[in-house]
Amino acid sequence: MVINLHKKIKLLRRENGFSQEYMAKALGMSRPTYMQIETGERELTISEAKKLASIFGMRLEDFLAGKDTAKVEVVFEKGKRKKEKEPEIRISVPQQNLKKFKEVLLYILENVGARPNIGETAIYKLLYFIDFDYYEKFEEQLIGAKYIKNYFGPTPVEFKKITDQMIASNEIEKVKSKHFQYEQKKYLPRRSANLKVLSAQEIQHIDKVLNRLAWKNAKELSDYSHLDTPWQVHEAGEEISYESVFYRDNDHSVRNYEDEL
Repeated sequence: MVINLHKKIKLLRRENGFSQEYMAKALGMSRPTYMQIETGERELTISEAKKLASIFGMRLEDFLAGKDTAKVEVVFEKGKRKKEKEPEIRISVPQQNLKKFKEVLLYILENVGARPNIGETAIYKLLYFIDFDYYEKFEEQLIGAKYIKNYFGPTPVEFKKITDQMIASNEIEKVKSKHFQYEQKKYLPRRSANLKVLSAQEIQHIDKVLNRLAWKNAKELSDYSHLDTPWQVHEAGEEISYESVFYRDNDHSVRNYEDEL
């Protein structure tokens, strides 16, 4: 165990906005026991270290070495830009993808966002299944967002920057609520989705995903995503390849391959 790993754990927890109570629950321990980890009074077991690395979206080796998580910069394409030092991961979002991301998010919020089970984590998973199910069925991208593997399931890396932009432009509102005993981040639409950006096929597809999955809570959606092949075949912190969708099992596949034979 490296020196001051406990300080790194505390820093990563704060950077990700996780409470000590949440971390303790994820590790299957009491909050006082977890607090001993952050103060350096208690050593981690290997299984706890693996789980923490996954929660923070890191390889176990990097986590134990106290390395920083990869810096991700999300850039909205607007023509030429000055050359600058590249971050470890640069996500460039074309304007067409940005428009679709916004309208699909607004469509989700209009249709199911008011449900008590639909918070930020559930929205992550709905976006993932909308994107990956569409790619499996039609072999083309709908939103084309980039997703990384973390402890909670696939996470769209563009989400925060796009939602921050939408909040600033009064397109959505971010609120905090309680779902049972847990704090929940919710988003409320401030305008209707512009369906002209989406095709009839895309809208029909989104409706099917919402009808199939939007009744699940965040944990159920995360558990379901953890069993999906694209999530399973990648390491923590890796970008999830769309191509891996063609190796899904019967419980997750949405394409009838037998009809194509």
